[in-house]
Amino acid sequence: MTISTQSIPLFLKAIKDEIAANAEEVTALDQAIGDGDHVTNLLRGLEALEKQSAELSEMEWSAAFMKIGMTLMSTMGGASGSLYGSLFVAMGKEAQKTDMDTAGFADIFDAGVTAVKTRGKADLGEKTMLDTLIPASRALSEKADIAASDLLDALKKAAYEGMLSTKDMLATKGRASFLGERASGHIDAGARTSQLMICAIADVIEKN
Repeated sequence: MTISTQSIPLFLKAIKDEIAANAEEVTALDQAIGDGDHVTNLLRGLEALEKQSAELSEMEWSAAFMKIGMTLMSTMGGASGSLYGSLFVAMGKEAQKTDMDTAGFADIFDAGVTAVKTRGKADLGEKTMLDTLIPASRALSEKADIAASDLLDALKKAAYEGMLSTKDMLATKGRASFLGERASGHIDAGARTSQLMICAIADVIEKN
């Protein structure tokens, strides 16, 4: 399975539509244990990327990932901007030396997730976006050799189950970490939006 950068406008539209459709839910999650501005910041970054979508679609993947990362860093603000920026910049660097086939993208995405772990000083089980990203990355790596439709289903399942796992976790990072037991019972907003974005991209690939 090889995907062209010409699909980037489709991915961006699908992601923005999905975040907007779930904005009320995610904002409520974020207000419960976070700052309440996650959706606003994320949509601001996505709007900036939409304006660049035609340019991004003409680039090689490495350059596109790098530009996406730098744009998110400069437009989103807050911790999420830094983390998503780090994700895509690291993916861009890895894509310089890795083919964008299924196995190659698994390595590229893993490099991005590793950068998020380093930037956020966090790992699996700490009630963050990594609880979605790490299982998704593992699914890509472990199932890179199966049929594309089955791989996409496995990816979506891993992201969804990872997101749900944050509900009963105690937070150790960010504002939620100050809430102690009160953070339990709430899904992490960053894990939820990461899951929504991964599933939106997978759905676009399946349809096209």
